Amino acid sequence: MKIRPSAALALLPLPFVAACGTTSGLRQAPAGAAAARVEVGIIALNDFHGALEPPRAAVVAPGPGGEAIPVPAGGAAWLASAVDSVKARHPNHVVVAAGDLTSASQLASSLYLDEPAVGVMNRIGLEFNAVGNHEFDRGWKELQRLQSGGCEKNTRLEPCQLEPFKGAGYQYLSATTYRADGSTLFPATGLKSFGTGREKVTIGFVGLSLRSVPTLVSPNQLAGLTFGDEAQAINRAIPALKAQGADAVVVLIHQGGKTTAEDPNSCEGLTGDIRPILDQLDPGVDLVVSGHTHWQYVCDYAHGGGSILLTSAGVYGKLVTDITLTIDPATHTVVGKKAQNVIVQSQPYTSGRGDAPNTAAYPQFQPRPDVASYVAKYVGAAKDLINRPVGRLSGVAAKPSSEDASGGVLGNLVADAQLAASKGAGARIAFTNPFGLRAPIDPAADGTVTFGQVYATQPFNNELVTMTLTGAQVRAVIEEGLNDAGSLQALSPSAGFRFTYDMRRPAGSRVVSLTLDGQPLAPAATYRVTVVNFLAEGGDGFATFRQGVDPVRGMIDSEALQQWLAAAPVRQVPQEERAVRLDR
Repeated sequence: MKIRPSAALALLPLPFVAACGTTSGLRQAPAGAAAARVEVGIIALNDFHGALEPPRAAVVAPGPGGEAIPVPAGGAAWLASAVDSVKARHPNHVVVAAGDLTSASQLASSLYLDEPAVGVMNRIGLEFNAVGNHEFDRGWKELQRLQSGGCEKNTRLEPCQLEPFKGAGYQYLSATTYRADGSTLFPATGLKSFGTGREKVTIGFVGLSLRSVPTLVSPNQLAGLTFGDEAQAINRAIPALKAQGADAVVVLIHQGGKTTAEDPNSCEGLTGDIRPILDQLDPGVDLVVSGHTHWQYVCDYAHGGGSILLTSAGVYGKLVTDITLTIDPATHTVVGKKAQNVIVQSQPYTSGRGDAPNTAAYPQFQPRPDVASYVAKYVGAAKDLINRPVGRLSGVAAKPSSEDASGGVLGNLVADAQLAASKGAGARIAFTNPFGLRAPIDPAADGTVTFGQVYATQPFNNELVTMTLTGAQVRAVIEEGLNDAGSLQALSPSAGFRFTYDMRRPAGSRVVSLTLDGQPLAPAATYRVTVVNFLAEGGDGFATFRQGVDPVRGMIDSEALQQWLAAAPVRQVPQEERAVRLDR
C-alpha cells in the first residue's frame, strides 16, 4: 500500500495522512437502488516485540469441556499465516497495530536493531501502526529510520548488518507526540477507502502513544519531544477525519486494560488506564484497538448511549484480532461491529513451567514459507551468540502470574546479580523493577542457561548505577511503586533486604516494615543502592531515585547476570519472599 500526504485542514494544527485502496469485486449499485452495506475486515495486532520465533508461551483459553487449556502460540511465520487466513474472510481488509512492535525483542531481532521485526510486518501487510513506548527505546531518530529506511547509525549497534534496510512499508501514527514547534513527530491520522461510487466507504484511523511515555523511556531518547493528552487528541481528530470523508473512525492506541477472565474474547472485570480515556471521548469513535498491558480482550464498552468496540491481542503475536465493521455508505455510519481474537496456534513445547501440546480445539497454523525463510536468515546469523552457555541454574526463575506485580524469584536472582556486580561501588542494596524483566529463565535439563535466555530477560542494555540514598528515600521510592498513580510494581530487592506492605493502607504509607540484614532501616542513615540507569533517571515513576547522590556507573545489566550465573557451578534460584504483601 502506498501512503500519500493529504491536505491538512486549515484550522487544525495536526498533520494528516491519507491512503486509498480499492477492492475489486464490489459492484456499483444501479441508478435509484439503495447502496449495499459494505463489510470491512480490520485485522489487528499489538505488542509484537520482535518475537520472530515462537516465544514458548501459551494462550490460556477455554477447552472442549469449558476447562482452561494452554494453547502454544506465536512465531512470525505462523502469525503471517493467521493474518492471511483472516484476510481471506474479508475481501475488504486492512491490517493495523497498536504499538510496541519493536524493542524488548528476541535477540535475533534486537541484535539487528529490529530491522527484521519491521521486515516481518512488511511481509504480513501491516498498513498503520500507533507508536508505542518501547518504539522510543533507541531514540526518536532511530524510530524515524525504522519508518524511512537507510543505514544511518543512531545507536551503538550497526544498522544494515545483513542487508540494506528499506524501512517500514506501513505508516507510524502518533497524534500525541509533539515537536517543539507543535507539529507531530509522525502523522496523527490516516485513511483507507474501499469500493467506488455509491458503495465507496472510508475508514479513518488515529494513532496515539501513551501520555506517560516520558516515565517509561530514558529522557535522553526523547529530547525535544512532549506527549499530550490522549482523549483530547482523539477528539480533535474525529471531526477532521469526518471532514475528509471517513465513514468510520478507528483509534489505534498504545494503552490498555486487563480483565479477570482467561478467555481471550472476554471483557469480564475490565480495569486499567484505557477506561478514563474512553470515558472522555466525543461521539464518533467506532472501534478502539489497544495494547501496552499485554492482555487480550474483546469488549462492548458502553459509551454515551451507545458503545465502542474495544480489543487487544495480547503480546508476542500469540493472537490476532479479527474485526468486522459493517458500514452503510448511504448514511455514512457503522451499523454493525464484531470482533474475535484468533489464537495463532503454532509449535508445542515442553518447559519447566509446564507443557503446552497442540490441541484440536483451535486451528493450528502452518508457518508461511517466505516469512519462515526470512526469519531463519536472522536467527541463523545470531545462532552462535543465542546458544552460547553462560552458566547453570538450579531451576526455573520466573515472575509470578498473579496481579501483585512482584518480580518473584526472577527478580530476586537479577537483584542479587546486580548487587554482586556493584560491590566495588559500595553497594549494600540492589533493586530491579519487575516490569523490566521480560521473560523467565527456563534452563535446560542439566541447568544450562544460554546468552539468548539472559538477553530475553533483560533486553534493554541498561547500565547499573550505584548511588547514595537515605533510609527515608529508600522507603519513599518503594512507596512510589505502590501508589495509585500507575500500575502496581513492588521493587525486587537483593538478598538481605526485606520489606512488607499493605495495599489497604493509604497511598504513601503502605510500606509496613523495611529491614536490611535483619535490622530496621534507619531513616537518616545512608545506604549505597544499585539500580539500572532507567530507574536512576526516574523511569516507571520512581522519581526519588533521581535524588541519589555520588552516582557511579557500572556494567550492563545483562552482563551482571551472566557473571553471577558463571560464578557458581550451579547458581541456586533464590526462593525467599523479600517483598511481602500483607493484605493477601
